[in-house]
Amino acid sequence: MRLRERHRTSRRSRRPLRAALALLLLLLGAAGCGYGSRAPGVAAAPAVGTGPPLSAESVSVGYFANVTHATPLAAVQEGYFTRELGGTRLRTQVFNGGPSALEALNAGAVDIAWMGPSPAVNGFLRSDGRALRIVSGAASGGVALVVDADTKVRGTDIRGLRIATPEAGNTQDVALLHWVRQQGWAVDPHTGRGDVTVVRQSVKEIPTSFRRGAIDGAWVPEPVAAQLVAAGGRVLVDEADLWDGGAFVTALVVVNPAFLKDHPDVVEAVLRGAVRTNAWLRDRPAEGRAAVNRAIETLTGRPLPGPVLDAAWRHVRLTADPLAATLAEEADRADRLGLLGGSRDALDGIFDLRPLNRVLAQRGEQTVADAGLGVAADESH
Repeated sequence: MRLRERHRTSRRSRRPLRAALALLLLLLGAAGCGYGSRAPGVAAAPAVGTGPPLSAESVSVGYFANVTHATPLAAVQEGYFTRELGGTRLRTQVFNGGPSALEALNAGAVDIAWMGPSPAVNGFLRSDGRALRIVSGAASGGVALVVDADTKVRGTDIRGLRIATPEAGNTQDVALLHWVRQQGWAVDPHTGRGDVTVVRQSVKEIPTSFRRGAIDGAWVPEPVAAQLVAAGGRVLVDEADLWDGGAFVTALVVVNPAFLKDHPDVVEAVLRGAVRTNAWLRDRPAEGRAAVNRAIETLTGRPLPGPVLDAAWRHVRLTADPLAATLAEEADRADRLGLLGGSRDALDGIFDLRPLNRVLAQRGEQTVADAGLGVAADESH
């Protein structure tokens, strides 16, 4: 009997247990969280602090309801952005994924957005650099390959299994395909067919598919990885183990270049709020986790179960450093796989870290580097 047939047989024998576990997790609310909000592009009521406005009357900030976007979740929840913006009105939108956030950025519906490296790189390349600039890092780590704990896997040999990723060409999709190729296995990057079957699914759907046995595992960010472990999975590969020093970029802050040029003080105020939020989250992690979970509950209708949130929180490192060299490496990998939305050599100017570095220098913190991919020194805002 082939591996997949044996695996499916064992799955059928566990269906009653799976069904009971699925019901329990649904009641706990695990299935409702992840990248999702109640609908793509959900906008909250605008908020305003005290004092005169900055150079813009308002600023619109977009992000996801997940743990790698803990900074904006907590900054909005605890008022860090509004305190820095003064009388400039804060508008927020919550997205299900990078493509919808990028579309909103291109349309001018949001001015600043948190998103993953792949949509940021592809958005920059496909617009010839007109769509965005990366102005800060947001998160490192928090990505894993999780498989069913009862699956018979020799070492890390997942040939014959169905492994989900959030989207074709997405950051985790590229990571999985690159790792598969390193093992010497063949998978078509576009169709997902080969020695491993790559299934592209929304991160909101992946936990349900896993519990139902429709997939055998997934290469996913937090909190989805922790949700799969809670549903009977085990971590087969922690992506941090595949990078020197364990650090690699998983979330970034991007801005519309026209907004950055016209309102650098507003961008700097948002970044100052983000840096201060990160410091608070580091210094008071219990309060920070609670604030993030309250924000997730507000946006999705359900909080993350405590064990899922704790596991996800341990797996993610919030940082303003964009880890630019790792973004360049991720772009190289996508290019070699034929999944990059343009020429890898056209990434010059994707970073503008000057506002962030001013914030860090004012706080006496170490500034960050752009790996030679920053805007020209004489380019003005």
